[in-house]
Amino acid sequence: MKSSKRLHKEYMNIQKSPPPYITAKPNDENILEWHYIISGPKNTIFEDGQYHGILRFPTEYPFKPPSISMITPNGRFAVNTRLCLSMSDYHPNTWNPAWSVATILTGLLSFMTGNEQTTGSISTSDNVKRKLARDSLKWNIKENPRFVKQFPDLVKSNKEEIARREEEEEEERKKKQINDAESGEDGVRSSSGNGSGGGIGGYVELSQLNKLDPEERARILIEHERKLAMLKTRNSSSNNNGVFRYLLSGGGITALVVLVVATTVAIYFNIFESAGLR
Repeated sequence: MKSSKRLHKEYMNIQKSPPPYITAKPNDENILEWHYIISGPKNTIFEDGQYHGILRFPTEYPFKPPSISMITPNGRFAVNTRLCLSMSDYHPNTWNPAWSVATILTGLLSFMTGNEQTTGSISTSDNVKRKLARDSLKWNIKENPRFVKQFPDLVKSNKEEIARREEEEEEERKKKQINDAESGEDGVRSSSGNGSGGGIGGYVELSQLNKLDPEERARILIEHERKLAMLKTRNSSSNNNGVFRYLLSGGGITALVVLVVATTVAIYFNIFESAGLR
């Protein structure tokens, strides 16, 4: 079959000279099905992300284009959905037989990091995309059996990278706790919350979040983090206002007067001791 011969040649080429941020290989059981990995480029909202997807080639390849889909939640494309791109089977009239797997995936990466919309693309905030990028390595080895089967070597490296990131996050958490304790700030939990995930100071029910789509789960968690940060700022402001209110109260003024008198007496005696007149 001409398509098999062409794809085998492309696999050899892509192994020798892989495009930046891209890994691709055919299914061991079906050369017409390719699995790819896009690594989120530096200085983009997809940085640190690992996105697994599938190319399905027709037997007429290279004269007809493949279908393109992405499996890993990413915030840019709907998962397990055919994407409408100029180099996909949505547009056979724009397909160029000279294009290759490397060309297709380079174009997909370019489109992914842009803002243009198409059939199969979705709209989410940058924060959602960043969170999905951070979670992608764990999602691939926990929720994506096709990834585990096709990329067993990456499963081990993912586990090592996840452990490293979690260690760094734990260190940052400890440093933050120390800084909060030194500054006298209260913890994030608020007794004024109603216990619901939607309120400031409430807690997100993780058991319920697991029932949501990854994109929606990421959005809710980010919103929850934002509300907790607002609460912490509010508590810090309340503590500072409490100090001022105390100083302006009767007790605060009395304490201030006593302090001034004591300081004045101390200075008086020190002056006379220095002059030898006491």
